Amino acid sequence: MSIQLFKTLIAIAEKGSFSAAANHICVSHAAVGQQMKRLEETLDVTLFDRSQRTPRLNQLGKALVPKAQLVVQSYETILDDLTGDAQFIGELTLGAVPSTIRELIPKSIKRLMSNYPDLHIRVVPGLSGELYDQVTRGALDAAVISEPLSIDKNHSWFPFVEEELVLLASPEVEGDDPLQLLREMPYIRHTKRAAMGMIVEEWLTQNNVNVREVMVMESTETLSSMVAHNLGISIVPNLCMPDPTFAKLRKLPLGPTTIPRILGILTRSDCSKIHLVNRLQEQIEHTLR
Repeated sequence: MSIQLFKTLIAIAEKGSFSAAANHICVSHAAVGQQMKRLEETLDVTLFDRSQRTPRLNQLGKALVPKAQLVVQSYETILDDLTGDAQFIGELTLGAVPSTIRELIPKSIKRLMSNYPDLHIRVVPGLSGELYDQVTRGALDAAVISEPLSIDKNHSWFPFVEEELVLLASPEVEGDDPLQLLREMPYIRHTKRAAMGMIVEEWLTQNNVNVREVMVMESTETLSSMVAHNLGISIVPNLCMPDPTFAKLRKLPLGPTTIPRILGILTRSDCSKIHLVNRLQEQIEHTLR
């Protein structure tokens, strides 16, 4: 029996449907159905209620899921105790905030895969809050996100860098007083759904700054592109590893009252791939040096 059958079963349980599981593991809806029929035939049991249009796990199927998770975890760590180091031949599903995907994450993953060439890594972009929820559900093995306001006791948090807030402006913008520029120029705001957006809003409130908002962006990456075209200014973290567009823009310090963005890796405490997550953190820290 292929270990992939159990992985697909787990994906269905976590995502709630065949189609959502198919998107998660990057196969077709038909392939998911075929795999589950093969699993049922191998075990000689019925795992799904197919009386309605969308198949649902029956009671036996639901009971099998935690056992399948144990099998997958054992499989992925089978050589750890024998070699003193994990033989990374499986898949790591990693979430990451968009500002890290242009430079930091690719360079760190490249270093990791040079040491473990049989490793397969899937990167999922998203906002910090969304990625936190996906780690909690087990849909992601780990995520590179902004530090959460609170961390569940079942999670592990590994911070690796602090990024100070700066005023971001195009090279065409004149003036060095960030408060004056914020009051006079069009302002591009982070969405308040993002962790970065909440940090910036707190700073604006503390400093009694009212801005003239002209647009709202989902990520620092898209926001910096708007600033580069001189459509407005914004407050952003001074990226630890900027992409070429961000690197060309003006960054004005906001002074000693700024609140830094702390980036780190979040994972579940019971993550079966914790050894691999630790290796990834080592490569991120090496890349930053």
